Amino acid sequence: MQQLGDKLIQWRRDFHQYPETGFLEMRTASIVASILDELGFYLQMGKKVMSEQDCMGKPTDEETKEHYQWAKENGAKKDYLPLFSEGYTGIVATLDSGKEGPTIAYRFDMDALDILESDSNDHFPLNEGFSSKLHGKMHACGHDSHTAMGLGLATLLIENKHQLKGKIKLIFQPAEEGTRGAKAMAAANVIEDVDYFIATHIGVGVPHKQFIAANSGFLATSKLDITYTGTAAHAGGSPEEGKNALLAAAASVLSLHGISRHSGGATRVNVGQLEAGAGRNIIANHASMKVETRGETSEINDFVKEQVTSIVSGAATMYQVEHKIETVGEALSCKCSLDLAEILHQCAEASPDIEKSRLEDNTPGGSEDATYFMKAVQKNGGQATYCVFGTELAAGHHNERFDINEETLLPAVKVLYQSVQKIMEK
Repeated sequence: MQQLGDKLIQWRRDFHQYPETGFLEMRTASIVASILDELGFYLQMGKKVMSEQDCMGKPTDEETKEHYQWAKENGAKKDYLPLFSEGYTGIVATLDSGKEGPTIAYRFDMDALDILESDSNDHFPLNEGFSSKLHGKMHACGHDSHTAMGLGLATLLIENKHQLKGKIKLIFQPAEEGTRGAKAMAAANVIEDVDYFIATHIGVGVPHKQFIAANSGFLATSKLDITYTGTAAHAGGSPEEGKNALLAAAASVLSLHGISRHSGGATRVNVGQLEAGAGRNIIANHASMKVETRGETSEINDFVKEQVTSIVSGAATMYQVEHKIETVGEALSCKCSLDLAEILHQCAEASPDIEKSRLEDNTPGGSEDATYFMKAVQKNGGQATYCVFGTELAAGHHNERFDINEETLLPAVKVLYQSVQKIMEK
């Protein structure tokens, strides 16, 4: 088992050095596919497991082609890389035991973030020689660890294949950041036959050697790119000829942050980015905004999104400019299935590596698009949960100093494998 522990760290550190953001996980996916193929899993990849029309916020064709070349030059497995060349980087690996039993699925996300990794002298990845080699991008949320954990679980499953019943699916998902990737995979029906679905995360404020079997606190969310298009004019000579996109955007920003809260639960709205204009003496003919909404339930988030749409449209009318709203990410709210969570809770309590396990935590937090998988499985009569393995963090998630305690990896894989065994005993 120690050999597997060393392998988990090796995988994690390799992925950490080569961080790839959403729909660009080509190197990562090619390596994952090659390992799973060698282990003996049946693989479905790329467009076979992703609905093209449901992919939100994909990079441009130019960015995709440029990154493909980068992946080719930086260790991608060339036999598998072409399958991901268009940015459809999802993988579903299936192990069929040949014996009657349930179908169990585990989700692992692969993408990194647009963050410049710390070069501080006390930053562990830098000192150990595995900090990011891709400037301006890093694994600052633990998805490098999740991908390694998925490969570790795959290894244990193959080593104990004769003990299994039913089918196990390992889902390696792109573009969790920005809540963009899961909807496309769920829409491709990769979990239509799944009886039990488990998503997992490392960290998120849970103390080291602790475990949460059901994290149901995720908020529904929508990520919106908004643009205004007006008419440029000389600000001194003929300002009346202009149609001011900047003023439309500014009016929207103030009004968006004034959206009424909802009596049914928590709401959030944020304008995280605003860009407009071309010069001090020009009536601005363009403006763009990056906005997100959140709600304790999907219905509440829909309410906030509708208010955003109304405000943006109204500001466009007021300043006589054109507008466009594009949804570039989305996630649902979802409650975990406590019967399935209880199984994971029991596995964690039996683990000598877990000091404390909690069945459920409903504290409102961020958002997670694994909820698309969870909702689909539950709608089909199955069970789904989202579990968290606590770890020591060098800094919070999405921080340039983010790092985990790698001692968390092997215990997490063992608990996940034990959950396979326990579900099959039902």
